[in-house]
Amino acid sequence: MSRLTLPLFSALLAAGLLAGCSTSVEDKTAGWSPNKIYSEARDEASSGSYDKAVPLFEKLEGRAAGTPLAQQAQLEKAYSQYKNNDKAQAVATLDRFMKLHPASPAYDYALYLKGLVNFNEDLGMFSWLSRQDLSERDQKAAKDSFESFRELVTRFPESRYTPDARQRMTYIVNSLAQYEVHVARYYYERGAYVAAISRAQSAIADYKEVPAIEEALYILMRSYDALGLEQLRDDTRRVLEGSYPSSDYIKYGFRKKDDPWWKFW
Repeated sequence: MSRLTLPLFSALLAAGLLAGCSTSVEDKTAGWSPNKIYSEARDEASSGSYDKAVPLFEKLEGRAAGTPLAQQAQLEKAYSQYKNNDKAQAVATLDRFMKLHPASPAYDYALYLKGLVNFNEDLGMFSWLSRQDLSERDQKAAKDSFESFRELVTRFPESRYTPDARQRMTYIVNSLAQYEVHVARYYYERGAYVAAISRAQSAIADYKEVPAIEEALYILMRSYDALGLEQLRDDTRRVLEGSYPSSDYIKYGFRKKDDPWWKFW
């Protein structure tokens, strides 16, 4: 190695060592007991610092591996991720928990929390503030939420979380039905009457006793009329009037959207 390259090599080596030292982070939990980590993690979560709580719960998972405390840490990590809007990570954590601990007494809570994560992802109890109809959104998260709640109420009918899950399931079904009707109305208003009929029929066939069926029948009736299918139009009108004798659709046509059905759920 020449005289010129040796100092350069030494300088680069020293810089690398300094960089390595500067990037090492001291683990403040190194001397903590599992209970101490859990207490600190809970304190961070309680104060709303979920981003700080998550790594502490992760530490606890490793330190208390194989114990009920590690399971508790995993669930509370999922909740903290959910509250920190890391919803994909929360679902992944819950899926891992349910795979590793299928006999856990907290399995019902894991199902409930997974349903809740997806429920808020898609529906959001206060989304009416933006004046956007919930049924106009992508429905995948709502369907995933429904499946989690359905498993909960089927497997754990006596769970403390089941009553709330049942209510949310009803709401999701209403939302999914309204989504079909929203699409049907979209097609109707653009003159795509065959497509409108198809979506309205899907809503009627797939969902029973939900508020959206009234509008689905009306769209079906109007679409048949637009296509000149008088017999089908009249048959649908009889069904609409028989099922909803006081229907505002018959009197006034399409409703205004000032007060959508989901607003006060």
